[in-house]
Amino acid sequence: MSLGPLDGAVLSIKDLFDVAGEPTRAGSKVLATAASAATDAPVVRRLRAAGAVIVAKTNMTEFALSALGLNPHYGTPGNPIDRTRVPGGSSAGAAVAVADGMCEIAIGSDTGGSVRIPAAFCGVVGFKPSKWRVPTEGAFPLSYTLDSIGPLAKSVAECAVADAVLAGDDPWTLEPMFLQGLRLGVPLGRPLANLDEAVTARFTDATKDLGRAGVRLSEEQISFFDDVARINAYGIVTPAEAYAIHRELIATRAADFDPFVRFRIEQGRAIPAADYVAVIRDRIKLIRAMDAFLSDLDALVLPTTPIVAPTVAEVSSSLDALLAKQLLLVRNTNIVNLFDLCAISLPLPRGNGLPVGLMLVARNGQDRRLLRIAAAVERLFA
Repeated sequence: MSLGPLDGAVLSIKDLFDVAGEPTRAGSKVLATAASAATDAPVVRRLRAAGAVIVAKTNMTEFALSALGLNPHYGTPGNPIDRTRVPGGSSAGAAVAVADGMCEIAIGSDTGGSVRIPAAFCGVVGFKPSKWRVPTEGAFPLSYTLDSIGPLAKSVAECAVADAVLAGDDPWTLEPMFLQGLRLGVPLGRPLANLDEAVTARFTDATKDLGRAGVRLSEEQISFFDDVARINAYGIVTPAEAYAIHRELIATRAADFDPFVRFRIEQGRAIPAADYVAVIRDRIKLIRAMDAFLSDLDALVLPTTPIVAPTVAEVSSSLDALLAKQLLLVRNTNIVNLFDLCAISLPLPRGNGLPVGLMLVARNGQDRRLLRIAAAVERLFA
């Protein structure tokens, strides 16, 4: 007798989900001695009820505040393709665990790309659902406004099964869409700027393959992306909310924080309340405008990250080096969280090179349709 859609599946969960009887460390030594969680997070309960075997919590960037995956407290998980390179973050251990075969599915969180970036760097699939579909209670917060919870796995089908469980949806059969006639928009400007050679070559090949398969590709100049830069939502919303969450810990345990994480949290201290409110109100207008724009497209297609995984040494040289790479890595993925969309990162064929992720982005609530499109694109690149 089956216990559910995940019966016997081996899963890991990010170290920010509550598990009854265990401390929720969120990658920080500040919380290592905190009281154990009294109950399982709702997503953990749902996974267990669906038959999942949860074998471990995975390492992460402290308090989910970096796209690189570095953790000076518990060690940085090495990228499975090249252990000298970063795995991406903040769901670093989640992507490594899947890529190394330590679990079939890993559950992570995504505030500005924390599922999709490590998926891209480690060569696996990472899905960020529409925020409202999966409860975030019992997950240590980074941003109340932008946090989402999603799965990483080696296939779109596994992500789809896990996503339905996380969302409390009925099980469904993933049928790939027909690629012929699909309308995919390639956003010009910022999303395609400053790509490294590997990403440029792989993305170019991918769009050519999609075109040969009958996909109707269109170049799109999306002015809303310039508005993202103007209101600088990732530099206001996340630090402002993170500082509200951590200010008491910062006041009493500042020396125990990763210096880069502490720096980013403390940026929120200086953000005027009026600026934060203005950004939140502007975001509502941008969400509506983007939703209307995407009504004429099945999805957007763009590189998940502009570069392949840098080496640990490359990003550990200085705070400025860390911050520069951080801003570059979240440039494309953060668009999805700001505009309240759903998205998935697929690994492109890599040959002997480093992994490159292809991101498909769809309207809020179009999660199942996006997964069907992704399944078809995955099959094309198999």
